[in-house]
Amino acid sequence: MKKRRQVSSSVSAISKQKKKLKKEHLQLISMTIPGMVLLLLFNYLPMFGVILSFKKFKYNLGVWKSPWCGFDNFEFFFKSGSLMRLLKNTVGMNLLFLLTGTLLNIVLALLLYEITNQFAIKSFQTILFLPFVISWVAASYALYANLSDVDGIINGLLLASGKEKIMWYGSAEKWPIILLICYIWKSIGFGVIVNYGNLIAIDKSYFEAAKLDGASRLQIMRYISLPFIGPIVITMFILSLGRVFNADFGMFYYMPRNSSLLYSTTDVIDTYVFRTLRVTGDVGMSSAVGLSQSIIGFFVLLLANKLAKHFSDEGGLI
Repeated sequence: MKKRRQVSSSVSAISKQKKKLKKEHLQLISMTIPGMVLLLLFNYLPMFGVILSFKKFKYNLGVWKSPWCGFDNFEFFFKSGSLMRLLKNTVGMNLLFLLTGTLLNIVLALLLYEITNQFAIKSFQTILFLPFVISWVAASYALYANLSDVDGIINGLLLASGKEKIMWYGSAEKWPIILLICYIWKSIGFGVIVNYGNLIAIDKSYFEAAKLDGASRLQIMRYISLPFIGPIVITMFILSLGRVFNADFGMFYYMPRNSSLLYSTTDVIDTYVFRTLRVTGDVGMSSAVGLSQSIIGFFVLLLANKLAKHFSDEGGLI
């Protein structure tokens, strides 16, 4: 009888524990519902529009009744004379942004970690992250106030110092550096905070042991800090590589103010498709280009992940 009572009490305890876990899980699941709904509405439901890539879309017929055209929409873009220029600008600028941004994110996060004053840390975090929430439209007006050919601040300083003013919005060769500076200014804060968050999660005993062994700050960064944040840096790098064929439309369209004189260095796939869609209204062509970007980015992501797993067991996404 005692054994039966013990078994029944243990069974009831297990059932109560299971009910408690179910309630906790339900609470966690309910917190994910808003994000899942947004993901469904804005990422999965619009995917049926992929069929527009293979149709000659006509507004009076709609999506389903528009005639099929095979791969004609893809041929229009890939056979255009601007393809090589667009690929060079899109991939080249994205790789420049990615490599420079990743390096600066790591360096600034390591330097920020060396600061011990909490007020200074919060101040630097705020200053670095603030541009991240500023739109490219607002940033373009600030840039124009500095680079304007007529009354720009920089040209005013050049004239005051006895030098000739520079026609910034007519000098295409200067804009890769200008866009790089704009990209770093706006996005550096997010990457620094992510890396800094991983640094403060490292067990402090590692640093204390290294100091007792006589390691310098540079040696601590090299042998402790960098190996610990390496996996998250590789993961973020791989995820960014997946979008190497997708340019930041806001930056490349608004910062150069869509100046045709700058197309040789600032025109990317996204801005070209937008202008073509605005002029011709060819929805099928724009859908085909977007689908091509996604497919190419997917295979680049797989290749980068495979290379990361090859060189490091802790690298890669899966």
